[in-house]
Amino acid sequence: MKLRCSKGELLEGISTVQKAVTGRTTLPILEGILITCYNDRLTLTATDLDLGIETQVNCEIISKGSVVLNSRLLGDIVRRLPDMDIEIEVDSLYNTTISCGNSKFNIIGQNPDEYPELPVINENILYRIPQDLLKNMIRQTIFAAAQDETRPILTGVLFEVRNSVLTMVALDAYRLALRRANLGNADDITAVIPGKTLGEVGKILAQTDDDIAITFTPNHILFTINNTRVISRLLDGEFMNYRQIIPEEFKTKVKVNTKLLLDSIERASLLAKEGKTNLIKMEIGNDEIIITSNSQLGNVHEQVGIEFEGSDIKIAFNSKYFIDVLKIIDTDEIYLELSSSVSPCILKTEDWESHTYLILPVRLISQ
Repeated sequence: MKLRCSKGELLEGISTVQKAVTGRTTLPILEGILITCYNDRLTLTATDLDLGIETQVNCEIISKGSVVLNSRLLGDIVRRLPDMDIEIEVDSLYNTTISCGNSKFNIIGQNPDEYPELPVINENILYRIPQDLLKNMIRQTIFAAAQDETRPILTGVLFEVRNSVLTMVALDAYRLALRRANLGNADDITAVIPGKTLGEVGKILAQTDDDIAITFTPNHILFTINNTRVISRLLDGEFMNYRQIIPEEFKTKVKVNTKLLLDSIERASLLAKEGKTNLIKMEIGNDEIIITSNSQLGNVHEQVGIEFEGSDIKIAFNSKYFIDVLKIIDTDEIYLELSSSVSPCILKTEDWESHTYLILPVRLISQ
């Protein structure tokens, strides 16, 4: 096998597929990238058996063939080579020579026949979504997915299409993030996508309105993004009924500037972190939110002006959960809906049907 391509395009391809390479595996070959040259195309492939990424790179194919090269080593070599064309040549024993300018590396490759094949996906049923829309939907939900494996299904994000409306939901034991978008004419489907997969897809997506294609099988999902394909297993199990979790009634409603509230909570969290609990208290009433936090090092008092209707309320939260939501809100103002000091707080944007967030309060001893 022999090929020649630009450093920039090769490095971009390597960086893309490296997202699927695992550092913890009992199969050493999975630490590598499969490089294939056939039909005037260079294809790079990586997988950890749950997530697979394949991308194509423009290059000059001098002779066809394939090899598996260590992902970390290959990436480090290409990254440090000069900005010139790179030539890769592989002999019959998979010994590989990488040449660029006055640099030449000789590294040992592996037999490509031992590399696992990615699942074959029938692409008959497609969902098409603008890249920037899906990228934002991932960013605005994934942070709420569970991080521990106690309930594996909650480490994923629900992908639900009903009546051509896509709803993405992530939740753990303390919060929920919901984002909706209209897909036009789309078939109903319900699946749970691993949070890790969506995180890596979000890094590949660009801020463009160009469509990507999404295909499902009973066990897998395929994202086709320009010359890149991302294939992942779906999570097994029943996702929590999120509709039952979101309260439909409230006693107190607040309209507040998103940045002012975020800045105040971030300042209050400086002492909340010192207290090891991230606890902040809010007193809502008289057209203001008073935010306080105490620790052994001192206390903080913040006031934020609001538009307010309903009953006064005192409530406490883990500051991190509030900050996580406020950071991904793109609107200038946000609405808070509350019922009591022990009931969930609902956060919505003005376009409330497309953005809904829920945070459980911290029950104080005095309550």
